[in-house]
Amino acid sequence: MKQVYESPLAPQSTLAHDADDCLFDSTVRTVMAEFTLSDETLDLEAAAAVCAAHHAVDQMRLRDAKGRQLSAGAVDLLLRLNATSGEALPMAELGRTARFGTHDIAAALDELARHHLVERIPDPEHPATLLARITPSGRGWLDAYRQPAQRAIASLFAGFSPADLIQLRHLALRLVENRQRLAQYLELTEDALS
Repeated sequence: MKQVYESPLAPQSTLAHDADDCLFDSTVRTVMAEFTLSDETLDLEAAAAVCAAHHAVDQMRLRDAKGRQLSAGAVDLLLRLNATSGEALPMAELGRTARFGTHDIAAALDELARHHLVERIPDPEHPATLLARITPSGRGWLDAYRQPAQRAIASLFAGFSPADLIQLRHLALRLVENRQRLAQYLELTEDALS
């Protein structure tokens, strides 16, 4: 049996180290073992850890944005629009590159427009289609947000080597790649069954 000792990371933390000195969440492990009726919970524990890490990154990244009252999705869209040289982008393209659904992209753009950080303009070629463009206020918001966000993320990744960060990025994007492959397979399967 592996020896487990509590992590000093947080007073109420359920994180612990296993015999190989790898972190795990003892509560997640217990819940997943009960759910699966098995001790084979590694993939579910990893999925829960990815979700928890995503939440931790968003909390730190948005720490200073909270005072500015923007959601994570709105900040992501503002960053994408800022990467343009000022041209307006179609909502569908923004949604695809940001991995947003139609409803989510519309809600995030509504939020940004309310704060005058983006403007919506009709597509000259297709007037029924709306385009979104960052405003000077949007660029100013990002200028004020940039350094606090960078400091927050740097503190979150304190102690990670460049090699650790490369490996973390690689593993996270492998999950994205696997999900894309699975979505394509399921789409083909559904098409074949219809």
